[in-house]
Amino acid sequence: MADSPSRTTHALSAPPLTGIRRLSALDAVRARIALAVDLGLLKPGERLPASDRIAGALDTSEITVRRALVALCKDGVLERRRGRTGGTLVAEHPPRGAVGAVESYRAAAPDVHALIDHRLVLECGIAHLAAARGLDEAADRELRRLVEEMDGAESWAEFHRWDERFHLAVAAATGLPSVVEPYGLALKELYHYYLPYPLDHLRESNGEHRLLVEALRQGDSAAAAEVAGRHVGTLHDTMFMHLLNDS
Repeated sequence: MADSPSRTTHALSAPPLTGIRRLSALDAVRARIALAVDLGLLKPGERLPASDRIAGALDTSEITVRRALVALCKDGVLERRRGRTGGTLVAEHPPRGAVGAVESYRAAAPDVHALIDHRLVLECGIAHLAAARGLDEAADRELRRLVEEMDGAESWAEFHRWDERFHLAVAAATGLPSVVEPYGLALKELYHYYLPYPLDHLRESNGEHRLLVEALRQGDSAAAAEVAGRHVGTLHDTMFMHLLNDS
C-alpha cells in the first residue's frame, strides 16, 4: 500500500532535539553568542549586528535579543559604547565560560550530527530533482540574486537570512510542495544550533552555492547532488562540535 502524504511528511521529519530545548529563549541567545566568543568566532572589539538582524538570524524575538545583550554586557562578554563608532561590541578581554553553555552544546553533538545527516539526505535529493526538472527563468534569476546578496552581506546575521532563503528556493525549484515543507522544518531544527561565523568563512561557502546554481542551470543532476552533498557534509567539521573538540 502506498504511503499517505502524512506518513511521507513524518518520514522526512528531522530527528527531535533534546538538551538545548531545555534552555529558555533568553538563555539560548546568551549561550550562542557567548559560545561564539569563547570559540573565537566573534573577535574582541567586533561590533554585533543590530538586534533585529540578530533576532532574524537566531529565530527569536527582538526583545529577547535585547535582554540577552544586556545580560552579556553584565557578564563581561560584551560591552556598550556610545558615539558614531559605538554599539554593542565583544569586550576586549571577555571571560571564557561566562554563561556556562559549552557543556550543554558539547552534549548536543550527537543530535547535531543526526540533523546534519538528515539534511544531507534531503539536500542531495532536492538538488537532483531540481536539476532534472530544470530551472525556469524566474527561479534562475532568484537564485542568482540570493547568491549576490550573500556575497554583499555585511554581517553573519544578514548572510544567514539570505542563506535560508536560498536553500528554500532550491527546494521550491523541484516543483514539489510535499518536499519543501519537511525540508524547511529540517533547516529550522538545524538552525537552532547556528552560531555566528566570520564572514570570510560564510562567503567561502557561498562559492558552493554558485556552483550549485550552475549545475541546476545545466540540468546536471549528478553534479548538483555532488555539490549539495559536499556543501552540507562539511558541516560535520565546521559546526561548533569540531571547534569544541579543539578548544
